[in-house]
Amino acid sequence: MREGWTYKKLGEVANIKSGYTPSSSDLSDSGVIPYFKVGDMNNVGNEKYLHYTSSFVNETFKTFPQNSIVFPKNGAAIATNKKRILKQSSVVDLNTAVLIPTQTENIEFLYYWISNIDFRDITRRGTIPTLDTKTLMLLEIPVPPLSEQQRIVSELDLLSSIIEKKKAQLKEYDALAQSIFYDMFGDPVTNEKGWEVKKLGEVCKKITDGTHDTPQRLEKGVKFITGKHIRPFLVDYDNSDYVTEEVHKEIFQRCNPELGDVLYTNIGAGIGNAAINSVEYEFSMKNVALLKPLRSNVNGYYLEFYLNNDKIKTIIIDNYSNGGAQKFLSLKSIAKIPVSIPPLSLQQSFASKIEAIERQKALIQQSITEAETLFNSRMDYWFS
Repeated sequence: MREGWTYKKLGEVANIKSGYTPSSSDLSDSGVIPYFKVGDMNNVGNEKYLHYTSSFVNETFKTFPQNSIVFPKNGAAIATNKKRILKQSSVVDLNTAVLIPTQTENIEFLYYWISNIDFRDITRRGTIPTLDTKTLMLLEIPVPPLSEQQRIVSELDLLSSIIEKKKAQLKEYDALAQSIFYDMFGDPVTNEKGWEVKKLGEVCKKITDGTHDTPQRLEKGVKFITGKHIRPFLVDYDNSDYVTEEVHKEIFQRCNPELGDVLYTNIGAGIGNAAINSVEYEFSMKNVALLKPLRSNVNGYYLEFYLNNDKIKTIIIDNYSNGGAQKFLSLKSIAKIPVSIPPLSLQQSFASKIEAIERQKALIQQSITEAETLFNSRMDYWFS
């Protein structure tokens, strides 16, 4: 125990309540009292509002006070560890727990402490995982003198600020890349610069996809990329699944991604997401199409940006996908997708600029990782 610190049960310094879910007819895009869903908890600006007067809301709905801490209590969202301090009196949904401190001299200290708790350790398993709030309220929280709490918060705030600023830099580089694309090639929908238009099948030497089976996943082996690992401009290689060497060889004979190829999600929630393959090692795929550009006609970076354009993506999904609730793009449909083809020299110049941006982003991402490691180390030092 640190000198001058005391330890109390969380239930001695805060109360916990459950949220309330109003009907959709009670909500609007603007108003006086905000309403948060679990999914919007960390996305400032996405919240809805109760379209009633504040007095009516306070009498009718469960309104929680400013400086309460909210976090998921049911379902898969528990694992996200999202938490937020309410900046004003708000309504939150039924799947949200609301921690109301009895004193708010340093709500940020309580916020950082609870952010260091892995809620998965106190979650009851079942059809719907549920946070064990009784166990949560029995956890011991350190209570240093107020001046020390403020010093700890200042340190963690500074590290958090550094991380957020670096993440903002990444977004600025992404915006720059989009701006360069429009400057060099114009609007891809209107094709204002009059580039020749060809079908995707004409500018790719191979369009195929990964396995349609569901091989056993392993904790190690050959990387296995699925639709969940593909986001616009990004393949999440680090968090891939794994399969055996034998399964991989069978898949790879048909679908062999190489450096500079484009991976294209053709089914599921991420349909239409494109990302260039940036690694040279072998891996296997499922629910992802492989586009091998004819390097004499089209550059992979250009194709990646073209397919990820929001307006182009909407056109593709509306006109070339099949299925009802679960849309999918067949290989035949993908081959028919029209693509405007600027001169290869211009595409290659664009690719050089994007590669330079990616190098800068990699440096920033490395510094983010280092700052996050330091932040987590300091969190462990103060709270573990």
